[in-house]
Amino acid sequence: MSTRESPGRGERVADWFDGRLGIHTLGRKYLRKVFPDHWSFLLGEICLYSFVVLILTGVYLTLFFHPSMNEVTYQGSYVPLGGVRMSEAYASTLDISFDVRGGLLMRQVHHWAALVFVAGMLTHMMRHFFTGSFRRPREINWLFGWTLLFLGLFEGLFGYSLPDDLLSGTGLRFVNGALLSVPIVGTYLSMFLFGGEYPGDDIVARFYSLHILVIPGIMAALVVAHILLVVYHKHTQFAGPGRTERNVVGAPFMPVYMAKAGGFFFLVFGALALMAAVAMINPVWSYGPYRADQVSTGAQPDWYLGFAEGLVRIMPGWEITLWGHTLVLGVLIPVVVFPLLLVFIGVYPFLEARVTGDRREHHLLDRPRGRPVRTGIGAAWISLYLILLAGGGNDIVATRLHLSINTVTWAVRIAALVVPVAVFVVTRRICLGLQLRDRERVLHGRETGVIKRLPHGEYVEVHEPLDQAQLHTLTAHERPGELVEHEQ
Repeated sequence: MSTRESPGRGERVADWFDGRLGIHTLGRKYLRKVFPDHWSFLLGEICLYSFVVLILTGVYLTLFFHPSMNEVTYQGSYVPLGGVRMSEAYASTLDISFDVRGGLLMRQVHHWAALVFVAGMLTHMMRHFFTGSFRRPREINWLFGWTLLFLGLFEGLFGYSLPDDLLSGTGLRFVNGALLSVPIVGTYLSMFLFGGEYPGDDIVARFYSLHILVIPGIMAALVVAHILLVVYHKHTQFAGPGRTERNVVGAPFMPVYMAKAGGFFFLVFGALALMAAVAMINPVWSYGPYRADQVSTGAQPDWYLGFAEGLVRIMPGWEITLWGHTLVLGVLIPVVVFPLLLVFIGVYPFLEARVTGDRREHHLLDRPRGRPVRTGIGAAWISLYLILLAGGGNDIVATRLHLSINTVTWAVRIAALVVPVAVFVVTRRICLGLQLRDRERVLHGRETGVIKRLPHGEYVEVHEPLDQAQLHTLTAHERPGELVEHEQ
């Protein structure tokens, strides 16, 4: 007769939690969840880990930053600004940079992480765009990711406006001008945001609340929802042997993927720390405190908002008067076009589904060459983004290349209309050409470089048949209409 040993303390605690939270059941189901093994999936992890770094460094910086526009006389360690009147926000930023142990490094890590975070989101989003992973059932998750990108742009704007230096103040002047261009309610919007006449006394405190509380809270909720939907819908994967619409081929979350993810987090953190240690960014002490009657020379926003400024810089200074109201079209049109460029990418999954009539579920990714029109549209959108980004620095481009700023501005204007169309056409033709090349490889095999002479004197190149795995990868897709029309 055997007696069952009484459970230990750890087992009893585990049973207590499992009976109330279902941890064992959830763990047994999700800890063995399979993750595909492909380098492009690391882009999403870069976004996530950069966001974590932003939260950690942001918490540290909030301990020393004073979001106030009350004027004080600076008496800190930076001698060139000693005795200068400035806001508490700017003075505390200088203190963080020169008097707080590790403060400058934290500022730099925070700023670099913000740049990498937005860059990672944009690259991650375009990876999903070109491979078609936004299709049913992932349209809502695409909108979550797009909303994260949209909020990230403004979170960055609010963040680099907090130091109240001359560069960030110039950016706020741009924001004020955009608000004033809105017909009828523009002045009310400006007064509401700044708490009175520009620049007001409350803008730093208001942006601080948005920057550390409201927007990060929304973004954190969206990140959690985004990840939960990824788990619920399962990961997409590229076509290949053994991969179907009903399974996922890869490594389990525990322990393989967890170990890789943990190591990759420290790689990302280390890379951000290295950039912060060796590459100076946003040296606010060289700009000086903000004054409404001054504008810093060569002022540029962070790269992710450069295209918005480019829209304003290349727009002619048109003005019209209607019913006693002056419409500043030179600013109003860019203010309208700026969100429309982003909204187009956000609603594209629904536009494609409507045009193609494809309402099926998709869990296998497309090769970009397999969807020439979509790939052409994405490449054209990126080209327009880059052209407008160059337009946002037209003064820097003109100075560095010793050109007239009018020449640069007109070049950007023409390029913004012509280049996206040309990029679309060229990209589509390249995709069709790559499809035809894949078709030849499937039919005739791989070129070996070996030349053989036939009995009647003709020289031919020997082709080696592809293995079954390569054949499966090249043929496991639907043939787009462009290729069929081309062959006819």
